[in-house]
Amino acid sequence: VHPDQSEQVPGMIERYTAAITKDGGTMHRLEDWGRRQMAYPINKLHKAHYVLMNVEASQDAVDELTTNFRYNDAVLRNLVMRTNAAETGESPIMKAEKEQRERKARYDARSDSSASKEQPAAKPAAAAESSS
Repeated sequence: VHPDQSEQVPGMIERYTAAITKDGGTMHRLEDWGRRQMAYPINKLHKAHYVLMNVEASQDAVDELTTNFRYNDAVLRNLVMRTNAAETGESPIMKAEKEQRERKARYDARSDSSASKEQPAAKPAAAAESSS
């Protein structure tokens, strides 16, 4: 999705989800990846808002969805694939982001605890200098 249209993504997702479910389709996975760097520029844009939808739907619903993507100027690229089985787990990109957030949280917790250990040692040294 065009990066300037990022605030409209939730409404677009809602609209596309409604189009899928009205024909009896099901949403197996919906991931909003946010703004990311594209592999190559499209229309002189280097970033875009990415959304992953894994759905099970009739061919009519898929055709309607594809038509909606084609005529929506905010959608820069789309890819519709047919698979044998539904993918319901987290995508590799979301797993990697989750692991990265966990590593950052652990690092921040360690740096906070090491900073708090250094502060008491620094205070007596400062007090000793001021009393001299």
